[in-house]
Amino acid sequence: MRFYRPLGQIAALTFDLDDTLYDNRQVIRRTEKESLAFVRNYHPALQALESRDFQQLRQSLRQADPEIYHDVTEWRRRAVEQAMLNAGLSAREATVGANAAMVNFAQWRSAIEVPQETHDTLARLAEKWPLVAITNGNAQPELFGLNDYFKFVLRAGPDGRSKPFSDMYHLAAERLDVPLEQILHVGDDLTTDVAGAIRCGMQACWINLLEGDLMQIADSRLLPHIEISRLASLTTLI
Repeated sequence: MRFYRPLGQIAALTFDLDDTLYDNRQVIRRTEKESLAFVRNYHPALQALESRDFQQLRQSLRQADPEIYHDVTEWRRRAVEQAMLNAGLSAREATVGANAAMVNFAQWRSAIEVPQETHDTLARLAEKWPLVAITNGNAQPELFGLNDYFKFVLRAGPDGRSKPFSDMYHLAAERLDVPLEQILHVGDDLTTDVAGAIRCGMQACWINLLEGDLMQIADSRLLPHIEISRLASLTTLI
């Protein structure tokens, strides 16, 4: 554990999910593959759909609605719906099909193997402090065994703009009834998690799982309070 700023009082901890509490890279690759296969097989008119076609649809949606990126689940649903409309399905068929595709997506997206160290660490921390998950993504902790550690989960879109915007950080403090400066946010991203948390008045812990050099990484903007390389290191704060 490395200290860059003095730690103040800690009354609660908030956590990013993906690539902080588990390795999300393989999950995303598998989910994208299986999701595309589901849409292709949903209707004969969609069999030629390629990944690049779907990405172009997403880009077009963001150009038309720049704020859609804050809600990655709705962004994906609308892209699938548009792909089905473009293939000739009716509006009702496209809506039903997109909803079915999102159910399939959620199943694969949350087929996550959580390390035992994560379970053990969260369980110990939860005995001392309230824990909250704050995510820009669409993983559902209740589907892979992490939900019970958290008082609540905040997701970009339904609960405000995505990190590093401060919406969800402020909402967490409000719902916990804890001052921002007494919350330690833990995450792997130096922009969304570290800089976002510090700029809104929270304390920040960077979990450096890829052996990066804080002084060399391009998106290193603000120093975290602490840096760790293993989640279990947080138990030394108890």
